[in-house]
Amino acid sequence: MACLHLSICSFRHRPIQCSNERQALFNRIAPVYDNLNDVLSLGQHRIWKRMAVSWTGAKMGDNVLDLCCGSGDIAFLLSEKVGSNGKVTGLDFSKEQLLIASSRQKLRARDCYKNIDWVEGDATNLPFSEYQFDAVTMGYGLRNVIDKYRAMLEMYRVLKPGAKVSVLDFNKSTQPFVASFQEWMIDNVVVPVASGYGLAEDYEYLKSSIKEFLTGKELEELALEAGFSTARHYVIGGGLMGNLVATR
Repeated sequence: MACLHLSICSFRHRPIQCSNERQALFNRIAPVYDNLNDVLSLGQHRIWKRMAVSWTGAKMGDNVLDLCCGSGDIAFLLSEKVGSNGKVTGLDFSKEQLLIASSRQKLRARDCYKNIDWVEGDATNLPFSEYQFDAVTMGYGLRNVIDKYRAMLEMYRVLKPGAKVSVLDFNKSTQPFVASFQEWMIDNVVVPVASGYGLAEDYEYLKSSIKEFLTGKELEELALEAGFSTARHYVIGGGLMGNLVATR
């Protein structure tokens, strides 16, 4: 089972300047993004996102940030955690994704959902001051960032001392069976389903993005290098997904 979040850029040691192409891609898939996530993960992505939010330790009244927020799933979950007296900021580089997130927000009646602001921006150059947030999340976004180390530095910078970042993404498994199963799923489920939406070429990048991503150990090392005091990567979803939790 797989979510659709994909990347066409490699990690920080081999950066590719393709920001415009990535923005165009995510703008293009925005209208069917949520539906495809549900279909391809059999709804499991919602469970994984709740786990990611829980690991932040966000509580009522907190000021929290969701990076690469897409159409807003994790931001909405965070708003339930922090309540109407808290504050959620959802940041993404895709204007179309943010428009969908905003439209979803307007359809929701609970007061807590009014506490979300949507910001178009770059995860490697955040428009926020130091020590601003009580928690930061990033769901299926780190693979899409050209400079992962700089993104981690930015998350560290805007977090308050003792606060946590929770990064959910595909797990680059060191287990041959899991890695082979991921590839099989992409070739035999993800791409064929995406083809039905006319997006086969867009989603063919998913396999290479996982291969170019960092392992759990490498993600822990990246967080520690950026200054976080502790970092632990949890394998979830039967080994297909992973979640990095790091404390400033």
